Amino acid sequence: MHKVFIADDEAWIIVGMKKLIEKSELPFKVVGEACNGVTALEEMEKKKPDVLFSDIRMPGYNGLGLLEEMQKRGILAKVVFISGYAEFEYAQKAVELHAYDYLLKPVKQEKLNQVLSRIHEELGGDIERDEEEEVSLTVMQQIISEIQERYTENITLTELAETYKISTGHLSNLIKRELKLSFSEYIAARRIQRAKELLGDDTLSIEQIAGMVGYKDYFYFTKVFKKVAGVSPSKYRKM
Repeated sequence: MHKVFIADDEAWIIVGMKKLIEKSELPFKVVGEACNGVTALEEMEKKKPDVLFSDIRMPGYNGLGLLEEMQKRGILAKVVFISGYAEFEYAQKAVELHAYDYLLKPVKQEKLNQVLSRIHEELGGDIERDEEEEVSLTVMQQIISEIQERYTENITLTELAETYKISTGHLSNLIKRELKLSFSEYIAARRIQRAKELLGDDTLSIEQIAGMVGYKDYFYFTKVFKKVAGVSPSKYRKM
């Protein structure tokens, strides 16, 4: 079960989010809540949630300040901002700080389900993350080698788990422990590194490069590239 923390200075929002999360029928459990950023930070250090849903504007640390403090303290929860303020600068700043997503109030069940489903897949599927399994060093080395060889292909964590007969959740943890990055983060990092190399070849279009490193969607490639490299592919090429 994935642990969720909610931070919002409006009690009715917290109650509403709890109901929406429960209705999603996905394996998420609210383990804590706070009405200001300072309390949220203190409680999250104790409860170590996997996901934080946080308002942008609240007392103490606002949502953006809270995310900055979390990063300083090594709190690795995925942060989803919820706000009634649709101004572009909030979403822009949230992206700069590597927030996971940004939802506008009132949060819709369908949109929340989409976000939770993505988080669920990245956190390792429907198996408890604290389960005990034994995986030999040799098997783990084989898995890492396969990831490194096939990172431009449509390789998935579920596929690897089925191939090596390991639960998805446990494999996710093992990969993160070995590579210091989650499966999806590592794949993205390798693909973008290769893309940087290919951008040196002016005969290749950016769309061609996206396909060569494993992205069929040009716009998604651009988004991932900018998130990892800090600049767009076209700007990187000029640099």
